[in-house]
Amino acid sequence: MAHSLTLSALLDRAASGRDLTSQEGELLLKQSDPAAIQEIRQAADELRRSLVGETVTYVVNRNINFTNICEQHCGFCAFRRDEGDRDAYWLSHQQILEKALDGALQGITEICMQGGLHLGAKIGGRSLPYYVQLVETLQDKFPKLHLHAFSPQEIQFIAREDGLSYWEVIAALKTAGVQSMPGTAAEVLNDEVRRVLCPEKIDTATWLEIVETAHRLGMPTTSTMLSGHIETPEQQIEHLEHLRSLQQRAQERGNTGITEFILLPYIGQDAPKPLRKKVGRDQPILQDALHLTAVARLFLGRWIANHQPSWVKLGLAGATEALQWGCNDLGGTLMEEHITSMAGAQGGTCMTVAQLQGAIASLERPWQQRNTLYERLP
Repeated sequence: MAHSLTLSALLDRAASGRDLTSQEGELLLKQSDPAAIQEIRQAADELRRSLVGETVTYVVNRNINFTNICEQHCGFCAFRRDEGDRDAYWLSHQQILEKALDGALQGITEICMQGGLHLGAKIGGRSLPYYVQLVETLQDKFPKLHLHAFSPQEIQFIAREDGLSYWEVIAALKTAGVQSMPGTAAEVLNDEVRRVLCPEKIDTATWLEIVETAHRLGMPTTSTMLSGHIETPEQQIEHLEHLRSLQQRAQERGNTGITEFILLPYIGQDAPKPLRKKVGRDQPILQDALHLTAVARLFLGRWIANHQPSWVKLGLAGATEALQWGCNDLGGTLMEEHITSMAGAQGGTCMTVAQLQGAIASLERPWQQRNTLYERLP
């Protein structure tokens, strides 16, 4: 009884927007009693309601993964290829423009663009001019579309190849037309995990430095976590603590900082075998993902208001369920998704606006289209 009262009091404080300590977050993640987990769900839903209301938002966007040629070999990635592989690809500017036009004709407001770390993506022997030209080509033809592009890992890659600072790379891309940065390549912000999961990727400190540099330059970012593989509850909370601290610093400076948090459960079905064997399953455990979704909402609290599930990874039904565990956004239409689907995700690669609206309506909640920065659209 005493434990139950302690949990209830903790959840009451969290639902009112007070920051949880790391130990309190770990306590919530380690709950296994179904009744306790339901209390956590209810508290997360209550906090979501108080911060952002009942309306569920979505964005009409198009994903463009411009190449799958990549120098790295992440343990969870089934997307990357070596140059010369039969199914390796590198889209030309014309092909990218055709995809953007297809999206524009379907009413998109955002292009989300990321790709592999392709050593051949250079102009005059330098990487930054290639990326700048790519952005300027899109900006010239589609000036009204928001370009959400290039992960912190891609920023580090460009900076390394050209001997530039992160500030110089991000500033140049912003000038060219990039308006926000995907907070991907975060995986789990714990170097012990990263050494197993993605040993060639940037470390935790570098990811945080690059994202904070973007914030200092006035460029908003998203944030993510790859969950449900080898990480512990303590490491999950460590990741969330990094994000919360990053956002607190951004807001102290008057920056927008992080616009949303997205949980990305691990898909192992067609992923490389070594990590797959360690994890021991091919698809996410929905209940685990929902539990972590609720705790993330409570731990990030008032600092990151918008939370989004991944329908690509959880399926539309699972993502819709997450809207009752603290999420307030159902993500984007995407129109084309390769990275997760090639790992064996079963959620699909495209959603129509009608499908997203129907899923939201099934919960008897109102829906509203938004733009990338969560401004609601008529």
